Amino acid sequence: MDTLAAVLARCREREGTALDAPERTTPYSYGEFAENAWKAGNLLRHYGVRRGSRVALVVGPKAPESGDTVGRLGAAVDPLLALFGAASLGATVDVTPTSPVAARALVAPDAWLDRYEGDPGCSLIAYGGPPDRPEVAHFERERWSENPAEPPDTVEPDDPVLRVDDREYTHATVLEAATTLVEEYGLEPGDVVAVDALLTSAGAVVAGVVAPIVAGAIIRPIPAAGTAAGADAVYTVREDGEIGSSDAGGGDVLAPSTVIE
Repeated sequence: MDTLAAVLARCREREGTALDAPERTTPYSYGEFAENAWKAGNLLRHYGVRRGSRVALVVGPKAPESGDTVGRLGAAVDPLLALFGAASLGATVDVTPTSPVAARALVAPDAWLDRYEGDPGCSLIAYGGPPDRPEVAHFERERWSENPAEPPDTVEPDDPVLRVDDREYTHATVLEAATTLVEEYGLEPGDVVAVDALLTSAGAVVAGVVAPIVAGAIIRPIPAAGTAAGADAVYTVREDGEIGSSDAGGGDVLAPSTVIE
């Protein structure tokens, strides 16, 4: 597996749970994850996203409240579907977009979409909501009717897949860092990785999302800073002294800044 597109293809035949958030009524399986990420990719393709395009992704809950922070992964699987869907097209996902957004598409919680202004040609796609603006596409509704098949696009290891604060990371770089974590911690299918960090850094995305998906492990978001969840985790991804507390997750504490340069 040398690209995230290849990782996603492997997920289709994998059993077990991909996402187990405390607020979800049922866990999200790997089969569901693969099919819906492909649907997300085909939806983005419909809006002009191709290999080399940029997709701006604002990670957050479906219905943000006043105290919610951009980047915190809650029960909503939509940001992960958008991330892997875009990756399956060979697009670059910017997890730290600023306005005006220079991207082919912007995917964000509907309640936060007004914070951003897209450049001409930028398609606005909202999850949560549903949106009441006619120019905004509804991520869940339009994804539902998309083809659950792998997009036909060619993706290469040297293609950039992640953008953070104007720096880009290739599929190869991201997967090398993720594989290192899988081997270092002996991650296996069914293991739990707790995420108590904002997905606005390359290290948090690699350690909290990509590494567990590579291993077939379970992503368990901690819904609020310091909330006790994931006591059975192999490791907990947590910002250096900024988010979480000593009882927020189990296993080792892994700072995103130590994961990837």
